[in-house]
Amino acid sequence: MSHNLSQQTKKTTRVRGLFAAAVVLAGAFGTVTHAAAQVTPPPTPDAIAVPAGNSPYLVGHASGSQGYTCLPTSTGDAAWNPTARPEATLFTDLFGQPFQIITHFQSINANPKPNVTVPRSGNATWQGSLDSSRVWMVKKSGIDAGSDPASCPNTGSIQCLLLESVGNAKGPTGGNLLARTTFIQRLNTAGGAVPTTACTVGQTELVPYTADYFFFRADTQ
Repeated sequence: MSHNLSQQTKKTTRVRGLFAAAVVLAGAFGTVTHAAAQVTPPPTPDAIAVPAGNSPYLVGHASGSQGYTCLPTSTGDAAWNPTARPEATLFTDLFGQPFQIITHFQSINANPKPNVTVPRSGNATWQGSLDSSRVWMVKKSGIDAGSDPASCPNTGSIQCLLLESVGNAKGPTGGNLLARTTFIQRLNTAGGAVPTTACTVGQTELVPYTADYFFFRADTQ
């Protein structure tokens, strides 16, 4: 009898724990969604301005790395390929603490828009940590770091960018945090630039970086 009672107590405690976790996650998601209405990106040059008809709804403060590979050149030497593979985690402030909302990486575009050719190397991807919704992006334009004090002040860092969606997908349970994203601005970059050291073919290097990613939706959605 005591054994059965003990098992039932453990089961009840586990269920209560899962329920409490679900409530916390639901509250966190609601807070993230509510904060969307308060997003105000810094002014940017026209070169990386988001087209009219789109409004910011979310910002994530990223910390991660840009991965570079050393490749052979046409002269027989070796040099770092300027095309990087991103890996980062995006956070927002929740109850005074950083809270993970999105992961950023490279992946195959699983739901491309019409007339989009999916490269074998994949596209830059952002995936919601709470609902697994995704958006795939390509670079539309960029400005050099240090060229604009308001939005891209850190000389020697990776470019600040305007990125455009080439595919979106809801999460497995219908989550749509990123499923309607049209554009992303990568601003306030720090670090992440192509290595300047000599290299040997096949060598790789991860360069740390931080940035602010501002997410936009079409006003008509």
